[in-house]
Order: sequence, then structure tokens, then C-alpha cells
Amino acid sequence: MAEVGDKYRSYITGEGEKNTVWRFGAPPNYDVVNKLFEDGRTHVWSEESEEGKVQRLVKTWEMELVHKVRPQDYKSINAEKFRFSVNGRPEVTLDHLLKVGSYNAFLATSMPENLRGYNPAEETLESANKKFMATFPRGFAIEILQVYSGPPVIAYKFRHWSFMEGPFNGHAPTGELAQFFGIGIFTLDENMKVEKVEFFYDGGELIGELLKGPALDGSDVPATSSTPGACPFFKA
Repeated sequence: MAEVGDKYRSYITGEGEKNTVWRFGAPPNYDVVNKLFEDGRTHVWSEESEEGKVQRLVKTWEMELVHKVRPQDYKSINAEKFRFSVNGRPEVTLDHLLKVGSYNAFLATSMPENLRGYNPAEETLESANKKFMATFPRGFAIEILQVYSGPPVIAYKFRHWSFMEGPFNGHAPTGELAQFFGIGIFTLDENMKVEKVEFFYDGGELIGELLKGPALDGSDVPATSSTPGACPFFKA
């Protein structure tokens, strides 16, 4: 059964969370992004299905990383063994991920800095969160499209989406759908906690959508792969 407090995530409310330290001072409320999810999802999975279980795990994992300050408060993550990688790049530790923030870790790239539509090297956890929260005021929804293998190594296909209703890096909002697709691999320990996460996707699918709006300074330079400083494509 879904935990009272959120339809799709565990470990937000309840006896075990009484002493949890929350990043923003209180447990998160996902009502707005849950509506975005329900209005835009392409599949409705039952809680008992493999896809439903994996979807809940992914949403819970993301919630704990973003909103819980102390690793000892994590219920879905093995904090000591945890490793994270994107597109085959070197693995990073939980400490690194918490320091740079999930957006910067997800969008890490080896692309030359003058060709980055978004440069995670110049952003902090706080600045990245502020930037994407302004761009996506209704949040950033995720759904599981297919599960290829069950635990202890869970491989799945996902879709991440929202609507660009705020500015991004000097570009006006378009109000249009911005989304990307990818593959996630979660390795669980003997206690069914996540100890390793691997993602494979093209971050340019997202960033390219966010650079489509006209430049707010009136320069109106198109965001194309041939425009220095505006290339939306990320390479591992």
C-alpha cells in the first residue's frame, strides 16, 4: 500500500521520520508534480506490478537524495557503498553527489565549456536547484516505461518531462513540453537498498528544448550545434 503522505514515494511521513532532518526545514509536498505526472504519464501501473514497484523506488530514491540532509536518514539507499555514474563516466560517491547536487551530476559532461548549453562546472547545488525550479515551476515528472530485469540488478527505461514555464540561461520560456528518455540500472544490496546507480541518456534532449526560446537580452541568437556557447548536446 502507498504510504499516507504521498501516493508514489515512501519514507516522507511516519514514525521513522520523526527525527529526519529535511533540507528545506519540512517534509516535501509533491502534490503539484504528482498532478503533472498523472496528467502526462503514458502508462498507469498497479502498485503490485514490476513497473509500479520500480517507479516507487526511483521516486523515493530521488526524494531522499534531494530532501534529506543526513545519509543516516536514508531508508532506500546504502550510504556507505553508494556509487553513481552517468553515460559510463567515472563513478562518484554519495558525498560528491550531495555536494554538487543531482542536476549537476546528471548533466556532467566532457564537452568544451564554450559549447555547453548548461555548464554544471559553474553551478552549485543551490544555483542549479534555483535555476531548474524557476524553469519548471510544476516540477520535473518521471515515469517508468519498461522494466527489463528485477532485483538485485534492476534495469529499466524511463521518461522525464515537464513544461518550460520559466526562463532558462537567458532564454524565454516557451511553455512547451521538455523531455528526455533513458535507461537506468539500480543495483540493490541484500537489504534491498540502492548501492549503485547508472544512467544512460542524451542530456541534449532536455537542454536543447530549454534553449529554443528567444534570448531575453534581445540578441535572438539561435541555439544550434554550430553556435558557440549554445550547443545543447552533451558528450560523456
